[in-house]
Amino acid sequence: GSWGSTLSLLYAQAHPDKVSGMVLRGIFLCRRADIDWFYQFGASAIFPDYWREFIAPIKASERGDMLSAYHRHLTGPDELDRARAAKAWSVWEARCATLHPNHHLVDHLSNSHVALAMARIEAHYFINQCFVEPDQILENTHRLKDIPAIAVHGRYDVVCPIKQAFDLQAAWPDLTLEIIRDAGHASSEPGTIDALVKATDDMASIINNRRADR
Repeated sequence: GSWGSTLSLLYAQAHPDKVSGMVLRGIFLCRRADIDWFYQFGASAIFPDYWREFIAPIKASERGDMLSAYHRHLTGPDELDRARAAKAWSVWEARCATLHPNHHLVDHLSNSHVALAMARIEAHYFINQCFVEPDQILENTHRLKDIPAIAVHGRYDVVCPIKQAFDLQAAWPDLTLEIIRDAGHASSEPGTIDALVKATDDMASIINNRRADR
């Protein structure tokens, strides 16, 4: 799910003969607009209170490019500055990840070691657009044409808005898209868990039937 869906799609496009089927969650296409939505504009309008705390470690003069600013702070020489930036980055993501507040997730991701590792890795990848070309996934969906796939996506996903799943389905019509009406981004939400279990069972049946027909 999320970044995992990105890796799954990239791998399947590079090695379609090695993939029997795919169950995806929270589609993330890694386009610049998808990254900017969460770290520059978009999500900030939905969670303005959380956004205010997210931008707090960044000087007003740096806020025109939040991703670059955070990357500088997370990789800078000041240990306390790195820790403060990492906590703000990770708490922002945790707060936005679920439809209903999940304090356990926020507490976990705000742990200093977890926060610093996650924030630095994410910032490094995102500032480099995850090392993929613009629209790389959408432009290579023809390589997925023989692979059965089910994508599960929360209706209220603010981290990876559901439009990304629709964009993928438009380029790859064979993709089955399941919209979870009472879920956000996190895989731990009840509706998403149920949908993933069902999708996995369905995919197992599809793969077994294909093998039986050979």
